[in-house]
Amino acid sequence: MTQANELAIAGVSIAHLSKSFGDHLVLDDISMTVSPGSVTALIGPSGSGKSTLLRCVNLLETPDAGTITVGTQTVTAGRRVPDRDLLALRRQVGMVFQSFNLFPHMSVLRNVAFPQEKILGRYRDEAEARALTLLDRVGLKDKAHQHPGRCSGGQQQRIAIVRALALNPRAMLFDEPTSALDPEVGVEVLAVMRELAESGMTMIVVTHEMQFARDVGDHLVVMADGRIIEEGVPNEVMADPREERTRRFLSAVLER
Repeated sequence: MTQANELAIAGVSIAHLSKSFGDHLVLDDISMTVSPGSVTALIGPSGSGKSTLLRCVNLLETPDAGTITVGTQTVTAGRRVPDRDLLALRRQVGMVFQSFNLFPHMSVLRNVAFPQEKILGRYRDEAEARALTLLDRVGLKDKAHQHPGRCSGGQQQRIAIVRALALNPRAMLFDEPTSALDPEVGVEVLAVMRELAESGMTMIVVTHEMQFARDVGDHLVVMADGRIIEEGVPNEVMADPREERTRRFLSAVLER
């Protein structure tokens, strides 16, 4: 990673974040800090609020209370967010979902270049050059002129990661990026994420891949029922969890 890229990496801070859907409290007073260049893994049972938390970070969901800070950009819930500030925060955060959300009618190259042209205002030649560089980085340059439907699920997810990276985010959010993939294919995606972490990208990863969380994560956050119930160094939490709810969850996941 170049010095310029290192300087562009941002931390993420979440303070007293709450979110409800109707009468259902999904996030209950969540606070966490992700240091610049570090990887935080979010684990926990289904329905614990992990995905909603990620969607609140880049304001795909509007929180009811709390603050979100990415780098120097802070958004406070309950106040109208000017469009300029909303765009500024979203530009700093890349997000990769379970589904790939690629444009089926565009080539792989155009899938990666087109958002750069629309969002960053890059000229087509510049955007496509950036796309080819990143596709080469993940071993998919030879797929540039194919359509996504000709690519495997693992290849499509790597393309989705490249598309997010092409917009020069200061932090990356991953929402169960391998959950829809066969285990052998998921390894390809995890390898790209591992390389990205080693390059110094700030990452928040919702995952069921416990080995990845242990090996790559700098910090582990365990959620249940909309709350953070335990957090700490991944190896320590997994080896000797303090909370009974954490022990039950890890036992169920690790013994499958």
